Amino acid sequence: MKGQKVKYAIGDQDFKSLREEGYLYVDKTAFIEKILEGSKYYFLARPRRFGKSLFLSTLKYFFEGRRELFKGLYIDSVDWDWESYPVLHLDLNTDRYAGTGLLEGVLDNLFRKWETIYGIDVRDTEPSQRFKTIIEGVHEKTGRQVVVLVDEYDKLLVGNLHKDHDFEHYRTRLASLYSNFKSSAEHLRLVFLTGVSRFSKLSVFSDLNNLNDISFDDEYADICGITECELLENFQEGIGKLALKRREDFESACRRLKRSYDGYRFAPEGSDIYNPWSLLSCMQKGRIRGYWNDVGSASIVAEVLSEADVDIEEILNARWSFSRLAGLDLRNADPTALLYQTGYLTIADYDFTYDEVSLKVPNDEVKEGLFNDLLPFYVKGREGRPESVVGKIKRAIREGKPEEMMKCLDAYFAGIPYNLKMDNENNFHNAFYILTTLLGIDAKAEVHTSDGRIDLLIETDDFIYVIELKYDSSSEEALRQIEEKGYVRRFSTDPRRLFRIGVSFSSAFRRIGSWKIK
Repeated sequence: MKGQKVKYAIGDQDFKSLREEGYLYVDKTAFIEKILEGSKYYFLARPRRFGKSLFLSTLKYFFEGRRELFKGLYIDSVDWDWESYPVLHLDLNTDRYAGTGLLEGVLDNLFRKWETIYGIDVRDTEPSQRFKTIIEGVHEKTGRQVVVLVDEYDKLLVGNLHKDHDFEHYRTRLASLYSNFKSSAEHLRLVFLTGVSRFSKLSVFSDLNNLNDISFDDEYADICGITECELLENFQEGIGKLALKRREDFESACRRLKRSYDGYRFAPEGSDIYNPWSLLSCMQKGRIRGYWNDVGSASIVAEVLSEADVDIEEILNARWSFSRLAGLDLRNADPTALLYQTGYLTIADYDFTYDEVSLKVPNDEVKEGLFNDLLPFYVKGREGRPESVVGKIKRAIREGKPEEMMKCLDAYFAGIPYNLKMDNENNFHNAFYILTTLLGIDAKAEVHTSDGRIDLLIETDDFIYVIELKYDSSSEEALRQIEEKGYVRRFSTDPRRLFRIGVSFSSAFRRIGSWKIK
Protein backbone atom coordinates (compact mmCIF):
# COMPACT_ATOMS: atom_id res chain seq x y z
CA MET A 1 0.00 0.00 0.00
CA LYS A 2 1.34 3.43 -0.99
CA GLY A 3 2.87 5.30 1.89
CA GLN A 4 2.90 2.26 4.13
CA LYS A 5 6.24 0.89 5.30
CA VAL A 6 7.17 -2.44 3.75
CA LYS A 7 7.48 -5.24 6.31
CA TYR A 8 9.96 -8.07 5.68
CA ALA A 9 9.34 -11.42 7.37
CA ILE A 10 12.55 -13.21 8.43
CA GLY A 11 12.06 -16.84 9.39
CA ASP A 12 8.26 -16.79 9.18
CA GLN A 13 7.31 -19.43 6.60
CA ASP A 14 3.57 -19.39 7.30
CA PHE A 15 1.62 -17.99 4.34
CA LYS A 16 -1.39 -17.09 6.50
CA SER A 17 0.76 -15.10 8.92
CA LEU A 18 2.44 -13.18 6.10
CA ARG A 19 -0.83 -12.24 4.46
CA GLU A 20 -2.79 -11.33 7.60
CA GLU A 21 0.02 -9.32 9.18
CA GLY A 22 0.87 -7.37 6.02
CA TYR A 23 4.36 -8.71 5.31
CA LEU A 24 5.83 -8.56 1.83
CA TYR A 25 4.86 -11.62 -0.20
CA VAL A 26 6.25 -12.24 -3.68
CA ASP A 27 3.41 -13.86 -5.62
CA LYS A 28 4.29 -17.46 -6.53
CA THR A 29 0.69 -18.66 -6.84
CA ALA A 30 0.86 -19.03 -10.65
CA PHE A 31 2.77 -22.25 -9.95
CA ILE A 32 -0.28 -23.64 -8.13
CA GLU A 33 -2.18 -23.50 -11.42
CA LYS A 34 0.61 -25.48 -13.13
CA ILE A 35 0.44 -28.08 -10.37
CA LEU A 36 -3.34 -28.40 -10.67
CA GLU A 37 -2.96 -29.06 -14.40
CA GLY A 38 -0.17 -31.61 -13.89
CA SER A 39 0.35 -34.89 -12.07
CA LYS A 40 -0.61 -36.06 -8.58
CA TYR A 41 2.92 -36.61 -7.21
CA TYR A 42 5.60 -33.89 -7.11
CA PHE A 43 9.13 -33.60 -5.78
CA LEU A 44 11.17 -30.38 -5.53
CA ALA A 45 14.79 -30.09 -4.39
CA ARG A 46 16.22 -26.69 -3.48
CA PRO A 47 18.99 -25.53 -1.08
CA ARG A 48 18.13 -24.68 2.52
CA ARG A 49 16.43 -21.35 3.27
CA PHE A 50 15.11 -21.02 -0.27
CA GLY A 51 11.38 -20.74 0.39
CA LYS A 52 10.34 -24.40 0.11
CA SER A 53 8.46 -24.32 3.42
CA LEU A 54 6.62 -21.13 2.45
CA PHE A 55 5.49 -22.65 -0.83
CA LEU A 56 4.17 -25.74 0.95
CA SER A 57 2.35 -23.46 3.39
CA THR A 58 0.83 -21.63 0.42
CA LEU A 59 -0.38 -24.95 -1.00
CA LYS A 60 -1.83 -25.89 2.39
CA TYR A 61 -4.06 -22.82 2.66
CA PHE A 62 -5.03 -23.00 -1.00
CA PHE A 63 -6.32 -26.57 -0.70
CA GLU A 64 -8.04 -25.70 2.56
CA GLY A 65 -10.09 -23.22 0.51
CA ARG A 66 -8.90 -20.08 2.32
CA ARG A 67 -9.63 -17.76 -0.60
CA GLU A 68 -9.57 -14.60 1.55
CA LEU A 69 -5.82 -15.08 2.03
CA PHE A 70 -5.24 -15.03 -1.75
CA LYS A 71 -7.09 -11.82 -2.55
CA GLY A 72 -5.16 -9.85 -5.17
CA LEU A 73 -2.83 -12.75 -6.02
CA TYR A 74 -2.71 -14.52 -9.37
CA ILE A 75 -4.50 -17.70 -8.28
CA ASP A 76 -7.51 -15.69 -7.12
CA SER A 77 -8.28 -14.97 -10.79
CA VAL A 78 -8.21 -18.65 -11.78
CA ASP A 79 -11.42 -20.63 -12.24
CA TRP A 80 -11.36 -22.83 -9.14
CA ASP A 81 -14.13 -24.06 -6.86
CA TRP A 82 -12.20 -23.14 -3.67
CA GLU A 83 -13.67 -26.12 -1.84
CA SER A 84 -11.75 -27.42 1.14
CA TYR A 85 -9.58 -30.54 1.07
CA PRO A 86 -8.05 -32.21 4.14
CA VAL A 87 -4.32 -31.44 4.30
CA LEU A 88 -1.73 -33.54 6.15
CA HIS A 89 1.42 -31.43 6.54
CA LEU A 90 4.36 -33.64 7.47
CA ASP A 91 7.16 -31.31 8.63
CA LEU A 92 10.42 -33.21 9.23
CA ASN A 93 12.47 -30.07 9.87
CA THR A 94 11.67 -30.05 13.59
CA ASP A 95 14.60 -32.10 14.93
CA ARG A 96 18.31 -32.67 14.28
CA TYR A 97 17.87 -36.47 14.31
CA ALA A 98 21.22 -37.12 15.98
CA GLY A 99 20.83 -40.85 16.61
CA THR A 100 18.09 -43.36 15.82
CA GLY A 101 14.63 -43.50 17.30
CA LEU A 102 13.84 -39.79 16.97
CA LEU A 103 11.68 -40.08 13.86
CA GLU A 104 9.16 -42.24 15.68
CA GLY A 105 8.57 -39.52 18.28
CA VAL A 106 8.05 -36.81 15.64
CA LEU A 107 5.62 -39.01 13.70
CA ASP A 108 3.72 -40.05 16.83
CA ASN A 109 3.01 -36.40 17.74
CA LEU A 110 1.73 -35.66 14.22
CA PHE A 111 -0.32 -38.84 13.99
CA ARG A 112 -1.97 -38.24 17.36
CA LYS A 113 -3.01 -34.75 16.25
CA TRP A 114 -4.55 -36.01 12.98
CA GLU A 115 -6.24 -38.96 14.68
CA THR A 116 -7.86 -36.56 17.17
CA ILE A 117 -8.96 -34.01 14.55
CA TYR A 118 -10.57 -36.60 12.28
CA GLY A 119 -11.71 -39.12 14.92
CA ILE A 120 -9.65 -42.03 13.65
CA ASP A 121 -9.18 -45.14 15.80
CA VAL A 122 -5.58 -46.24 16.32
CA ARG A 123 -5.28 -49.84 15.17
CA ASP A 124 -1.55 -50.01 14.48
CA THR A 125 1.53 -48.67 16.23
CA GLU A 126 3.95 -49.27 13.34
CA PRO A 127 4.39 -45.80 11.71
CA SER A 128 3.94 -46.78 8.06
CA GLN A 129 0.75 -48.76 8.61
CA ARG A 130 -0.55 -46.10 10.99
CA PHE A 131 0.02 -43.41 8.34
CA LYS A 132 -1.87 -45.53 5.80
CA THR A 133 -4.80 -45.86 8.22
CA ILE A 134 -4.85 -42.07 8.72
CA ILE A 135 -4.84 -41.30 4.97
CA GLU A 136 -7.66 -43.73 4.25
CA GLY A 137 -9.56 -42.72 7.41
CA VAL A 138 -9.42 -39.00 6.61
CA HIS A 139 -10.77 -39.66 3.11
CA GLU A 140 -13.59 -41.76 4.54
CA LYS A 141 -14.47 -39.23 7.27
CA THR A 142 -14.45 -36.13 5.03
CA GLY A 143 -15.49 -37.63 1.72
CA ARG A 144 -12.60 -35.81 0.06
CA GLN A 145 -9.24 -37.02 -1.16
CA VAL A 146 -6.27 -36.05 1.00
CA VAL A 147 -3.46 -33.59 0.23
CA VAL A 148 -0.11 -34.64 1.74
CA LEU A 149 2.72 -32.10 2.00
CA VAL A 150 6.15 -33.33 3.15
CA ASP A 151 8.62 -30.62 4.18
CA GLU A 152 12.37 -31.48 4.20
CA TYR A 153 11.89 -35.19 3.57
CA ASP A 154 15.68 -35.68 3.66
CA LYS A 155 16.56 -33.79 6.87
CA LEU A 156 17.24 -37.12 8.59
CA LEU A 157 19.39 -38.41 5.73
CA VAL A 158 21.60 -35.36 5.14
CA GLY A 159 22.29 -35.08 8.87
CA ASN A 160 23.51 -38.70 8.98
CA LEU A 161 25.36 -38.81 5.67
CA HIS A 162 28.56 -40.09 7.32
CA LYS A 163 26.86 -42.50 9.72
CA ASP A 164 26.07 -45.63 7.72
CA HIS A 165 23.96 -47.33 10.37
CA ASP A 166 21.83 -44.28 11.24
CA PHE A 167 21.43 -43.34 7.58
CA GLU A 168 20.20 -46.81 6.66
CA HIS A 169 17.89 -46.86 9.70
CA TYR A 170 16.17 -43.66 8.60
CA ARG A 171 16.22 -44.53 4.88
CA THR A 172 14.32 -47.78 5.36
CA ARG A 173 11.74 -46.16 7.63
CA LEU A 174 11.16 -43.25 5.30
CA ALA A 175 10.91 -45.57 2.28
CA SER A 176 8.27 -47.60 4.13
CA LEU A 177 6.40 -44.42 5.12
CA TYR A 178 6.40 -42.97 1.60
CA SER A 179 5.34 -46.27 0.01
CA ASN A 180 1.82 -45.37 1.19
CA PHE A 181 1.65 -42.69 -1.49
CA LYS A 182 1.43 -45.44 -4.11
CA SER A 183 -0.64 -48.00 -2.23
CA SER A 184 -3.17 -45.35 -1.10
CA ALA A 185 -3.33 -43.53 -4.45
CA GLU A 186 -7.13 -43.59 -4.67
CA HIS A 187 -7.35 -41.64 -1.40
CA LEU A 188 -4.93 -38.88 -2.45
CA ARG A 189 -5.58 -35.58 -4.27
CA LEU A 190 -1.96 -34.37 -4.24
CA VAL A 191 1.41 -35.35 -2.78
CA PHE A 192 4.16 -32.71 -2.76
CA LEU A 193 7.57 -33.44 -1.21
CA THR A 194 10.47 -31.02 -0.78
CA GLY A 195 14.06 -31.42 0.35
CA VAL A 196 17.64 -30.39 -0.25
CA SER A 197 18.90 -33.60 -1.86
CA ARG A 198 17.83 -36.33 -4.22
CA PHE A 199 19.31 -39.68 -3.26
CA SER A 200 19.99 -42.36 -5.87
CA LYS A 201 20.76 -46.09 -5.51
CA LEU A 202 19.60 -45.96 -1.88
CA SER A 203 16.43 -44.13 -2.85
CA VAL A 204 13.61 -43.56 -0.38
CA PHE A 205 11.29 -43.32 -3.39
CA SER A 206 11.91 -46.81 -4.79
CA ASP A 207 8.19 -47.67 -4.58
CA LEU A 208 7.04 -44.30 -5.93
CA ASN A 209 7.97 -44.65 -9.60
CA ASN A 210 5.47 -42.04 -10.85
CA LEU A 211 6.98 -39.14 -8.87
CA ASN A 212 7.29 -35.98 -10.97
CA ASP A 213 10.67 -34.43 -10.09
CA ILE A 214 10.42 -30.76 -11.11
CA SER A 215 13.79 -29.77 -9.62
CA PHE A 216 15.40 -29.23 -13.07
CA ASP A 217 12.31 -28.18 -15.06
CA ASP A 218 12.47 -24.82 -16.84
CA GLU A 219 8.80 -24.02 -16.10
CA TYR A 220 9.42 -24.43 -12.35
CA ALA A 221 12.90 -22.85 -12.24
CA ASP A 222 11.77 -19.85 -10.16
CA ILE A 223 9.12 -21.56 -8.02
CA CYS A 224 11.33 -20.62 -5.05
CA GLY A 225 13.67 -17.64 -4.74
CA ILE A 226 13.50 -14.16 -6.25
CA THR A 227 14.04 -13.30 -9.93
CA GLU A 228 15.51 -10.02 -11.17
CA CYS A 229 12.05 -8.83 -12.25
CA GLU A 230 10.56 -9.73 -8.87
CA LEU A 231 13.39 -7.88 -7.13
CA LEU A 232 12.75 -4.65 -9.03
CA GLU A 233 8.97 -4.99 -8.70
CA ASN A 234 8.81 -5.77 -4.96
CA PHE A 235 11.98 -4.37 -3.34
CA GLN A 236 12.22 -0.80 -4.70
CA GLU A 237 11.82 0.78 -1.27
CA GLY A 238 14.34 -1.50 0.41
CA ILE A 239 16.94 -1.04 -2.32
CA GLY A 240 16.47 2.72 -2.14
CA LYS A 241 17.05 2.75 1.61
CA LEU A 242 20.10 0.51 1.23
CA ALA A 243 21.56 2.82 -1.42
CA LEU A 244 20.96 5.86 0.80
CA LYS A 245 22.61 4.17 3.77
CA ARG A 246 25.64 3.17 1.68
CA ARG A 247 25.80 6.62 0.04
CA GLU A 248 25.53 5.19 -3.47
CA ASP A 249 22.96 5.36 -6.28
CA PHE A 250 20.14 2.87 -6.84
CA GLU A 251 21.90 1.07 -9.71
CA SER A 252 25.07 0.59 -7.67
CA ALA A 253 23.06 -0.94 -4.83
CA CYS A 254 21.39 -3.31 -7.31
CA ARG A 255 24.76 -4.42 -8.67
CA ARG A 256 26.03 -5.03 -5.15
CA LEU A 257 22.95 -7.11 -4.28
CA LYS A 258 23.40 -9.12 -7.47
CA ARG A 259 27.04 -9.95 -6.69
CA SER A 260 26.14 -10.90 -3.13
CA TYR A 261 22.90 -12.88 -3.42
CA ASP A 262 22.03 -13.61 -7.07
CA GLY A 263 23.48 -16.23 -9.43
CA TYR A 264 21.51 -19.39 -8.62
CA ARG A 265 20.15 -21.25 -11.62
CA PHE A 266 18.17 -24.46 -11.33
CA ALA A 267 17.24 -25.37 -14.93
CA PRO A 268 18.84 -25.28 -18.41
CA GLU A 269 16.91 -22.18 -19.51
CA GLY A 270 15.94 -20.92 -16.07
CA SER A 271 16.37 -17.38 -14.78
CA ASP A 272 19.06 -16.33 -12.35
CA ILE A 273 17.62 -16.46 -8.82
CA TYR A 274 18.34 -14.44 -5.67
CA ASN A 275 18.49 -16.22 -2.32
CA PRO A 276 15.25 -15.04 -0.61
CA TRP A 277 16.51 -15.49 2.97
CA SER A 278 19.55 -13.29 2.38
CA LEU A 279 17.67 -10.73 0.33
CA LEU A 280 14.93 -10.29 2.94
CA SER A 281 17.50 -10.15 5.76
CA CYS A 282 19.45 -7.48 3.88
CA MET A 283 16.30 -5.41 3.28
CA GLN A 284 15.27 -5.64 6.92
CA LYS A 285 18.68 -4.86 8.41
CA GLY A 286 19.94 -2.50 5.71
CA ARG A 287 23.30 -4.22 5.51
CA ILE A 288 24.94 -6.52 2.95
CA ARG A 289 26.58 -9.50 4.64
CA GLY A 290 26.51 -13.31 4.66
CA TYR A 291 23.07 -14.06 6.13
CA TRP A 292 22.72 -17.51 4.53
CA ASN A 293 25.97 -18.60 6.17
CA ASP A 294 24.59 -17.66 9.60
CA VAL A 295 21.85 -20.31 9.49
CA GLY A 296 24.00 -23.28 8.50
CA SER A 297 27.47 -24.27 7.46
CA ALA A 298 29.30 -26.28 4.83
CA SER A 299 30.88 -28.56 7.45
CA ILE A 300 29.58 -31.78 5.86
CA VAL A 301 30.66 -30.62 2.41
CA ALA A 302 34.03 -29.45 3.74
CA GLU A 303 34.59 -32.82 5.39
CA VAL A 304 33.82 -34.69 2.17
CA LEU A 305 36.16 -32.43 0.18
CA SER A 306 39.02 -32.70 2.67
CA GLU A 307 38.78 -36.49 2.82
CA ALA A 308 38.70 -36.90 -0.96
CA ASP A 309 41.84 -36.49 -3.06
CA VAL A 310 40.33 -33.77 -5.25
CA ASP A 311 41.32 -30.44 -6.75
CA ILE A 312 38.85 -27.94 -5.27
CA GLU A 313 39.34 -25.38 -8.02
CA GLU A 314 38.59 -28.02 -10.66
CA ILE A 315 35.45 -29.20 -8.82
CA LEU A 316 34.12 -25.66 -8.44
CA ASN A 317 34.40 -25.13 -12.21
CA ALA A 318 33.19 -28.54 -13.38
CA ARG A 319 31.08 -29.78 -16.30
CA TRP A 320 28.49 -32.42 -15.47
CA SER A 321 25.47 -34.21 -16.88
CA PHE A 322 22.09 -33.63 -15.22
CA SER A 323 21.78 -37.31 -14.35
CA ARG A 324 25.00 -37.16 -12.29
CA LEU A 325 23.88 -34.01 -10.49
CA ALA A 326 20.46 -35.40 -9.62
CA GLY A 327 21.50 -38.22 -7.30
CA LEU A 328 23.61 -38.80 -4.19
CA ASP A 329 24.98 -42.20 -3.24
CA LEU A 330 25.87 -42.71 0.42
CA ARG A 331 28.49 -45.32 -0.44
CA ASN A 332 30.33 -42.83 -2.64
CA ALA A 333 29.12 -39.29 -1.97
CA ASP A 334 30.47 -37.34 -4.92
CA PRO A 335 31.67 -33.89 -3.79
CA THR A 336 30.36 -32.12 -6.90
CA ALA A 337 26.82 -33.52 -6.61
CA LEU A 338 26.83 -32.74 -2.89
CA LEU A 339 28.00 -29.17 -3.51
CA TYR A 340 25.29 -28.64 -6.13
CA GLN A 341 22.42 -30.10 -4.14
CA THR A 342 23.33 -28.14 -1.01
CA GLY A 343 23.55 -24.84 -2.90
CA TYR A 344 27.31 -24.25 -2.97
CA LEU A 345 27.40 -24.82 -6.72
CA THR A 346 24.83 -23.87 -9.32
CA ILE A 347 24.33 -24.03 -13.08
CA ALA A 348 26.42 -21.52 -15.03
CA ASP A 349 25.59 -22.66 -18.55
CA TYR A 350 23.98 -25.54 -20.44
CA ASP A 351 25.29 -27.34 -23.54
CA PHE A 352 22.31 -28.76 -25.45
CA THR A 353 24.55 -30.77 -27.77
CA TYR A 354 26.08 -32.87 -25.00
CA ASP A 355 23.33 -32.38 -22.38
CA GLU A 356 25.93 -31.05 -19.95
CA VAL A 357 26.01 -28.15 -17.52
CA SER A 358 28.96 -26.07 -16.43
CA LEU A 359 28.92 -25.21 -12.73
CA LYS A 360 29.99 -22.25 -10.62
CA VAL A 361 29.78 -20.87 -7.09
CA PRO A 362 26.63 -18.69 -7.25
CA ASN A 363 27.77 -15.46 -5.57
CA ASP A 364 30.09 -13.74 -3.11
CA GLU A 365 28.02 -14.73 -0.06
CA VAL A 366 28.23 -18.45 -0.84
CA LYS A 367 31.90 -18.23 -1.80
CA GLU A 368 32.85 -16.58 1.49
CA GLY A 369 30.85 -19.06 3.54
CA LEU A 370 32.17 -22.12 1.72
CA PHE A 371 35.82 -21.12 1.83
CA ASN A 372 35.70 -20.04 5.46
CA ASP A 373 34.31 -23.48 6.31
CA LEU A 374 36.94 -25.18 4.15
CA LEU A 375 39.83 -23.24 5.67
CA PRO A 376 40.10 -25.12 9.01
CA PHE A 377 40.22 -28.47 7.16
CA TYR A 378 43.29 -27.39 5.17
CA VAL A 379 45.01 -24.97 7.52
CA LYS A 380 45.19 -25.30 11.32
CA GLY A 381 46.20 -22.01 12.91
CA ARG A 382 49.17 -22.41 15.25
CA GLU A 383 48.84 -18.86 16.47
CA GLY A 384 45.18 -17.94 16.72
CA ARG A 385 42.49 -18.85 14.24
CA PRO A 386 43.57 -19.48 10.62
CA GLU A 387 41.23 -16.76 9.33
CA SER A 388 43.09 -14.21 11.48
CA VAL A 389 46.25 -15.00 9.50
CA VAL A 390 44.32 -14.32 6.29
CA GLY A 391 43.29 -10.94 7.73
CA LYS A 392 46.91 -10.06 8.47
CA ILE A 393 47.89 -10.98 4.90
CA LYS A 394 45.18 -8.67 3.56
CA ARG A 395 46.45 -5.73 5.63
CA ALA A 396 50.07 -6.28 4.58
CA ILE A 397 49.03 -6.36 0.93
CA ARG A 398 47.02 -3.15 1.18
CA GLU A 399 49.88 -1.38 2.97
CA GLY A 400 52.56 -2.47 0.49
CA LYS A 401 54.56 -4.59 2.95
CA PRO A 402 55.68 -7.69 0.99
CA GLU A 403 58.06 -8.95 3.68
CA GLU A 404 55.32 -8.88 6.29
CA MET A 405 52.96 -10.49 3.78
CA MET A 406 55.43 -13.35 3.23
CA LYS A 407 55.85 -13.95 6.96
CA CYS A 408 52.08 -14.27 7.24
CA LEU A 409 52.00 -16.58 4.22
CA ASP A 410 54.66 -18.70 5.90
CA ALA A 411 52.46 -18.93 9.00
CA TYR A 412 49.47 -19.80 6.84
CA PHE A 413 51.14 -22.73 5.07
CA ALA A 414 52.77 -23.88 8.29
CA GLY A 415 49.25 -24.65 9.46
CA ILE A 416 48.64 -27.37 6.85
CA PRO A 417 47.78 -30.39 9.02
CA TYR A 418 49.86 -33.55 8.86
CA ASN A 419 46.85 -35.76 8.15
CA LEU A 420 46.68 -34.22 4.67
CA LYS A 421 48.77 -35.97 2.05
CA MET A 422 51.48 -33.65 0.80
CA ASP A 423 53.37 -36.09 -1.44
CA ASN A 424 51.80 -34.31 -4.40
CA GLU A 425 50.77 -30.72 -5.04
CA ASN A 426 47.03 -31.31 -4.71
CA ASN A 427 46.42 -30.28 -1.11
CA PHE A 428 49.03 -27.53 -1.37
CA HIS A 429 47.12 -26.23 -4.38
CA ASN A 430 43.81 -26.45 -2.44
CA ALA A 431 45.23 -24.52 0.52
CA PHE A 432 46.64 -21.94 -1.89
CA TYR A 433 43.36 -21.66 -3.82
CA ILE A 434 41.38 -21.17 -0.58
CA LEU A 435 43.79 -18.40 0.42
CA THR A 436 43.52 -16.49 -2.87
CA THR A 437 39.73 -16.73 -2.77
CA LEU A 438 39.47 -15.46 0.81
CA LEU A 439 41.89 -12.59 0.15
CA GLY A 440 39.23 -11.25 -2.16
CA ILE A 441 41.08 -7.96 -2.85
CA ASP A 442 41.98 -8.66 -6.47
CA ALA A 443 43.84 -11.92 -6.12
CA LYS A 444 43.94 -14.21 -9.14
CA ALA A 445 45.56 -17.64 -9.27
CA GLU A 446 47.21 -19.01 -12.42
CA VAL A 447 46.83 -15.94 -14.62
CA HIS A 448 47.61 -16.81 -18.26
CA THR A 449 50.17 -14.77 -20.20
CA SER A 450 51.69 -15.26 -23.66
CA ASP A 451 54.63 -17.19 -22.15
CA GLY A 452 53.06 -19.07 -19.26
CA ARG A 453 50.98 -18.65 -16.13
CA ILE A 454 51.51 -16.34 -13.18
CA ASP A 455 50.87 -18.41 -10.04
CA LEU A 456 49.44 -15.49 -8.11
CA LEU A 457 48.69 -11.94 -9.21
CA ILE A 458 47.47 -9.47 -6.57
CA GLU A 459 46.50 -5.90 -7.42
CA THR A 460 45.45 -3.00 -5.20
CA ASP A 461 45.02 0.69 -5.95
CA ASP A 462 48.69 1.31 -5.12
CA PHE A 463 50.55 -2.00 -5.49
CA ILE A 464 51.03 -5.00 -7.78
CA TYR A 465 52.37 -8.35 -6.54
CA VAL A 466 53.55 -10.95 -9.06
CA ILE A 467 54.23 -14.18 -7.16
CA GLU A 468 55.73 -17.41 -8.51
CA LEU A 469 55.71 -20.54 -6.35
CA LYS A 470 58.03 -23.50 -6.86
CA TYR A 471 57.28 -26.88 -5.31
CA ASP A 472 60.54 -28.43 -3.98
CA SER A 473 62.65 -25.94 -5.89
CA SER A 474 64.44 -22.67 -5.04
CA SER A 475 63.02 -19.20 -4.59
CA GLU A 476 65.80 -17.96 -6.92
CA GLU A 477 64.45 -20.23 -9.65
CA ALA A 478 60.94 -18.88 -9.04
CA LEU A 479 62.15 -15.26 -9.28
CA ARG A 480 64.16 -16.07 -12.43
CA GLN A 481 61.04 -17.49 -14.08
CA ILE A 482 59.17 -14.21 -13.47
CA GLU A 483 61.91 -12.37 -15.34
CA GLU A 484 62.49 -14.88 -18.15
CA LYS A 485 58.78 -15.35 -18.89
CA GLY A 486 58.19 -11.61 -18.93
CA TYR A 487 55.33 -11.79 -16.44
CA VAL A 488 55.68 -8.08 -15.58
CA ARG A 489 55.78 -6.67 -19.11
CA ARG A 490 52.06 -5.98 -19.05
CA PHE A 491 52.69 -3.54 -16.16
CA SER A 492 55.56 -1.60 -17.74
CA THR A 493 53.58 1.66 -17.93
CA ASP A 494 51.57 1.10 -14.75
CA PRO A 495 52.32 3.78 -12.13
CA ARG A 496 51.71 1.44 -9.20
CA ARG A 497 54.65 0.00 -7.28
CA LEU A 498 55.38 -3.57 -8.44
CA PHE A 499 56.86 -6.41 -6.36
CA ARG A 500 58.30 -9.59 -7.90
CA ILE A 501 58.29 -12.43 -5.36
CA GLY A 502 59.79 -15.89 -5.85
CA VAL A 503 58.67 -18.53 -3.33
CA SER A 504 59.76 -22.11 -2.73
CA PHE A 505 57.55 -24.62 -0.93
CA SER A 506 59.12 -27.63 0.78
CA SER A 507 57.10 -30.85 0.85
CA ALA A 508 59.58 -32.29 3.39
CA PHE A 509 58.90 -29.50 5.91
CA ARG A 510 55.33 -28.88 4.65
CA ARG A 511 55.78 -25.12 4.56
CA ILE A 512 57.43 -22.26 2.67
CA GLY A 513 61.17 -22.86 2.52
CA SER A 514 62.35 -19.44 1.39
CA TRP A 515 61.37 -16.38 -0.60
CA LYS A 516 63.02 -13.59 -2.58
CA ILE A 517 61.53 -10.14 -3.15
CA LYS A 518 62.55 -7.76 -5.93
